[in-house]
Amino acid sequence: MALAAAGPAQLVRCEQKDELYRSGLRSGAGTALHGLAGAKKWLEWRKEIELLSDVAYFILTTLSGYQTLGEEYVNIIQVDSTKKRVPSFLRRAAFISLHTVVPYCLEKGLLHLEHELQTEADEARTLQSNPALGLFSRTFIRNWIQKQVGELTEQHKKTVLEIVYVLKQCIPLLHRLHLAVFYIRGTFYHLSKRITGITYLHFGGLQGEDQSIRSSYKFLGIISLFHLLLTIGVQMYSFKQKQRARQEWKLHRNLAHQKNTSKEKTTGRHSHCTLCLEERRHTTATPCGHLFCWECITEWCNTRTECPLCREKFHPQKLIYLRHYQL
Repeated sequence: MALAAAGPAQLVRCEQKDELYRSGLRSGAGTALHGLAGAKKWLEWRKEIELLSDVAYFILTTLSGYQTLGEEYVNIIQVDSTKKRVPSFLRRAAFISLHTVVPYCLEKGLLHLEHELQTEADEARTLQSNPALGLFSRTFIRNWIQKQVGELTEQHKKTVLEIVYVLKQCIPLLHRLHLAVFYIRGTFYHLSKRITGITYLHFGGLQGEDQSIRSSYKFLGIISLFHLLLTIGVQMYSFKQKQRARQEWKLHRNLAHQKNTSKEKTTGRHSHCTLCLEERRHTTATPCGHLFCWECITEWCNTRTECPLCREKFHPQKLIYLRHYQL
């Protein structure tokens, strides 16, 4: 039987079929947990159940030396970089870890680190109200992150928070870049298989079909790459605009603060913001009637859409900037 390198169309169909069976397995496991433990536990452990379902699927197929259902569907088999041998047990185990466990840990790690940096003052309340942290929030890794964050200065915390934000933005872009390269080259559909060097051979069927389709995939890859570059350019331009607006706002705030300070010294009246505990600048009112600094309350609304004092819910568009307010 003739063997040849699998084409991109076969790899895409294989992944679609595997994803169909994996989603069915995740759905079944989630339904079982929902029926046994209730909706609260299902929401809290949903990510972990999905991880265990994916790991179980690949252990029963790839790690055990069998084809996955998607690979069997399109008649392809895994081979190592030599294209003469089936990948070793260690290589297959590394692929499963990179494909399932590592993305889960990376996502949870960034989520928890960002959560720890942003909500340090209100940790207990926010931790209970954020089920997305799941099992990760109760492990020893959480305590280690808390210890490391506690040793950072305020400036370092801001720097780390910016790095986390950049990583969260770059990871999806990296996946899109890798997908565009796959469409052009037609070899590695997953980044985990590129790292471990696992490729596919196709046996049986007509090879001319894949060769005729390959040019279409290359064209799709070029379009995807162009769209990715355009997206990166727009994001960089937006980031620069935000940085410029933030600098202009800080300059305007400092000038206005100096004017307000001189006025308050003459009148003898002082008002304080309950968020920054300093004299209120650019007084802004919430729909419930509480007053804060404009910058303080807008930053607060980026994470919570409620009043810091009475916890009344409101939309950020409802904030009222009180011009020429003197009290």
